[in-house]
Amino acid sequence: MRLQKQIVFCKTAGRPYGFVIAALFTGLLMCTGFSARSQECPPNIDFETGGFDGWVCYTGLVASVNDQNIISNYPSGPVYNRHTMYTANSGDGVDPYGGFPVNCPNGSNHSIRLGNDLGGGQAEGISYQFTVPANRDVYSLIYHYAVVFQDPNHQESQQPRMEVEITNVTDNKKIDCSSFTFHPYGSVLPGFQLSPNPGTSTPVWYKDWSAVTINLNNMAGKTIQLFFKTADCTFMKHFGYAYIDVNSECSGEFTGAAYCPDDTAVHVIAPYGYENYTWFNSTVTDIIGVGQILTVSPPPPVGTRIAVKLTPYNGYGCEDTLYAKLVDTLTVNAHAGPDMFSCNRAPVQIGIQPKPGLVYRWRPARGLSDPSISNPLARPDTTTVYILTAASSGGGCATMDTVLVKADVVEDALRLIGSAAYCVTSGDSAILVVEPTDNIQWFKNNFPIINASEAVYQVSQTGTYYAVLNNNDGCGVTTLKKSIVIDEPRPGISYPVKFAITDVSLRLQARQFGVTALWTPGISLNDPGSFSPLFTGAADKLYTVDIKTSSGCLTTDTQFVKIVSHIDIYVPTGFTPNKDGNNDLLRPLLRGIKQLHYFKVFNRWGQLLFETQKEYEGWNGFIKGAAQQTQTVVWVVEGVGEDNKLYKKTGTTVLLR
Repeated sequence: MRLQKQIVFCKTAGRPYGFVIAALFTGLLMCTGFSARSQECPPNIDFETGGFDGWVCYTGLVASVNDQNIISNYPSGPVYNRHTMYTANSGDGVDPYGGFPVNCPNGSNHSIRLGNDLGGGQAEGISYQFTVPANRDVYSLIYHYAVVFQDPNHQESQQPRMEVEITNVTDNKKIDCSSFTFHPYGSVLPGFQLSPNPGTSTPVWYKDWSAVTINLNNMAGKTIQLFFKTADCTFMKHFGYAYIDVNSECSGEFTGAAYCPDDTAVHVIAPYGYENYTWFNSTVTDIIGVGQILTVSPPPPVGTRIAVKLTPYNGYGCEDTLYAKLVDTLTVNAHAGPDMFSCNRAPVQIGIQPKPGLVYRWRPARGLSDPSISNPLARPDTTTVYILTAASSGGGCATMDTVLVKADVVEDALRLIGSAAYCVTSGDSAILVVEPTDNIQWFKNNFPIINASEAVYQVSQTGTYYAVLNNNDGCGVTTLKKSIVIDEPRPGISYPVKFAITDVSLRLQARQFGVTALWTPGISLNDPGSFSPLFTGAADKLYTVDIKTSSGCLTTDTQFVKIVSHIDIYVPTGFTPNKDGNNDLLRPLLRGIKQLHYFKVFNRWGQLLFETQKEYEGWNGFIKGAAQQTQTVVWVVEGVGEDNKLYKKTGTTVLLR
């Protein structure tokens, strides 16, 4: 959109109207009287190439020397996370401590952050040097900054900081009102606020985006340097960083300030980022308004002149008075942006950067994040043509443009037919189904399954399954994962015989690999449905134990309970560890013992050969892998009976080879 002959502010200081500063997009401009002439800006002084061309980047360290803060910076080129470029509409968001936008709200496409919040005694810098054009005795520019730093309450020379130096290099003189240093020390700085999200017990102060005018009048042909610096505290723990931008509009036009012939009101917008704005008539004798935006309704006669006095935050910048001539030559071109493609309802941005002084309306509103801004996010369910109407804030010059957002959705639903867990003996199955699309690839345990490319997949093995779906338009999704368990019943076993005393309770124990257990018959048991029921009886019993898994697989084990007359511990007098399956282990036989404290085996010299606390674990006749020869060993055993009494025995056993 090209704006014709909009309201133009011309800088004055008791002299004829001269240099132009256009609000929001102001850069290095010039005008003679009220006739604006475009002048070329210093290349990329506004970062609008999206890089650091023309700028010199520095990194270094900071130290406190003799109560003086010394920043030592050296040219380094842009360094990751120390010279950070931000782009409008990129989703970079807001500063985590101050909540203000990381990209300057002056309408530019790019801003930078100098430094970071990591501490470490780091220092950063960035500088730009240019020459004021010859024969330009009235010359100005506006830069914007925002600052964030911790306040660790060190000595003044040790605190985090930001420094701005604007220097007339030719005459080696600093331009004082545009140069200053921020550092926390003892009192709140003008324009600063305390962060509600400091992250630690150390306070964090921040200053939102603010503007500073650099008055370069009567410096034609002089070389000027902008130098911005940041530094952490000198103890390498606390951080300080800043955001920087320079206005970029050099055409002599004041975007958003001209008005349309059919406007019902005129909204005149002054440059962003000053603390106070006071509007005057052309002779600067009568105040006609305050605030960044002046509204005049109905529109004034063409050629009306007004002035605005800009007051920076206390102590940080130079006061300026700008002049404007109002003309009714504004034209508005709606720009809905290029056609877009939205995959799986992913938001895409339509439209372009907003222009100050314009209002926007999109229709239909469905699928839009905000139908009243210039560049909303669109995520329609179906392909949609959106119509943008742009107009002057006074209601005139309305124009329209359209954009097509093609919506392509690949459904990520994964359906299961059958059971997610079943036993192979049940006759059940698990079938996974996705919506048909151009390309399908099934995965098991994160590995692709060969030749599995149909919308229906029958699972034959236990695993975690999902599918990756893509269509020929390049839209793809990955489904959720589904775990399938295909179980097989375990073989049944017979448990070792349990010995019980008549009418004395004995704890039985089934294998614990399923979800339910059922003991049959249920007589003499306190809970036949428990994995560990209590047996209390006077006769021998043989039980079957049906164990069922979550998948439905059934295993049947057996347990024989034998009644004995009294509690006792038996240890055989001999054993033959020859691996023939008979009498290969030396272990105690427990009769009515509910807990084995220990079973220990010694040789004739008192050396411990074996020790256990497990009922069915025994000695196999080996020591450190070496078979022991025929000999007599001594054993000691101790346990607690079902009557809660302590039982202890000692004896000897012959190892036979």
